[in-house]
Amino acid sequence: MIQVLPPHVARLIAAGEVVSRPLDVVRELVDNALDAGASRIEIEVEGGGLGLVRVRDNGSGIDLGSVELAAVRHATSKLAPEVSAVDHVTTLGFRGEALWAAAQAGQLHLVTRPAAQVGAAEVLAHGEEVHVSRATAPAGTTVTVRNLFHTMPARRRTQASPASEVREITALVGRYLLHHPGRHWRLSVDGDPRLTHAPADHRGAVASVYGPVSANRVLRVEAEGVRGVVSRPELTRSRRDRMHFSVNGRPVLAPPELEKAVISGYAELLPGSAAPLCVLDITVAPQDHNPNVHPAKQVVALADLSGVAARVQAAVAAALAQHPLARAAPLLTLPPEPASTPRSGSFPVLHLVGVYQSLYLLAQGEGDLWVVDAHAAHERALYERLSRELGAAPPVELPEPELLHLSAEQTARLHERQAELQAWGLELEDFGAGLARLRSLPATLAALPLPRLHETIVEAALGDSPDPRRDVLARLACAPALKAGMLDADRGEGVLAALADCEHPWACPHGRPTVLRLPERDLAHAFGRRGVRDVARGRDAERNAAVRALPSEAE
Repeated sequence: MIQVLPPHVARLIAAGEVVSRPLDVVRELVDNALDAGASRIEIEVEGGGLGLVRVRDNGSGIDLGSVELAAVRHATSKLAPEVSAVDHVTTLGFRGEALWAAAQAGQLHLVTRPAAQVGAAEVLAHGEEVHVSRATAPAGTTVTVRNLFHTMPARRRTQASPASEVREITALVGRYLLHHPGRHWRLSVDGDPRLTHAPADHRGAVASVYGPVSANRVLRVEAEGVRGVVSRPELTRSRRDRMHFSVNGRPVLAPPELEKAVISGYAELLPGSAAPLCVLDITVAPQDHNPNVHPAKQVVALADLSGVAARVQAAVAAALAQHPLARAAPLLTLPPEPASTPRSGSFPVLHLVGVYQSLYLLAQGEGDLWVVDAHAAHERALYERLSRELGAAPPVELPEPELLHLSAEQTARLHERQAELQAWGLELEDFGAGLARLRSLPATLAALPLPRLHETIVEAALGDSPDPRRDVLARLACAPALKAGMLDADRGEGVLAALADCEHPWACPHGRPTVLRLPERDLAHAFGRRGVRDVARGRDAERNAAVRALPSEAE
């Protein structure tokens, strides 16, 4: 039942101007359709939305007893008329302003019918005038807003061009589609379909919005309070415009902390300037978020943002750990097919075939040819060994503290990070006059036979990386790693064994791939062979052998 909120409650959620452009109308009407439980949502736009915006759904509809209040300000069925209800919002809409604001800005036409009701209701509203009548219609609700800002010439003249508005409306509907993939979606612009989607999972939603190539390169994320998909490391962008988040079903502009959490979950699998594609649905208790901090509800406040970010980072890292992340080796003729995905994320057993240019290892595993960058692989193994041993022994105090020159920026970072550095054994003190005094080093780092060891450690620890520990270890792992010309078969076997023992063997600490995989099928196609052999791959071969070893029912 729709109720008019009392003034003392309405004041708490007053949002200012709800409809300032056609995009706002689309957002508010889609929110209503989702709140109504619709499984099919159709959006029509004409003239960039200024001529017409129509949203049709098959949701629960509005009953005859309440429909006359639908276009009244602060009248809503989604929030109890109590102060405490504002802190427990469970719907996308809750202010009771959407239809009222649309009627103020244009001509509102609403036709609605609950499935169990005989006959539909029709509402015509413009300004403060509201007319209700009976009509016939299928179950659900259709809301049409025509001639937006027709009576507000100054507002209408300052609207964006129709093409620009359509672009943003398409992006908005795409975001809703990504976070609500289990529904039918259709967006039409001036009579032409722009975006269609049949019910699917998040991967299917990515296919509808970004195409099947991107959809084939995403991995499922499933953890407590976090679900969705993230892209494999080879599918990245220089911008973060394909990182999508929702909170309790509401697509939001994510705080930087959540974007950083996703990127941190990739660790060294991403180069420093790259961003992945992700669609993540975050669920929190209603009382732990506040969606009433932005007029368009695109920004929400989270009570435990750091805790949510930690869960997101852990969920992304766990999802990536479940899959082999070797990147496909390039072919000069045909592009490689996506590699099959084993059920386990462990590194395959590789048998050395040869050494190329004293730097690359050629190995065979799971029926494919693998090319291993020995330097990157050795670097990854050294990095993980240093990570494991970093806190295993007490720090080593230098016989005589060493004075090092710092820039002003490094000095500022020292004050910011001093406690963190000391926690893992690096004791560095500001000595004034652009100097710092190095008193102790982690034991596992102090023993490294590297030139300029102390300067290298301090430069990395006080660099611009957000994770100084990782930067220090990555830089120290790079220096002693095998270089071109140092590789032979014996060392190659050692590198393969060390890489197989790594927790994250697929990339070096700087984000470069350690291995490339070339399927035999691609080689056969490139050579024009017909009838490619069906080679049992890795775990499939092991499983088939285990099945053959089982006693038959006849026995």
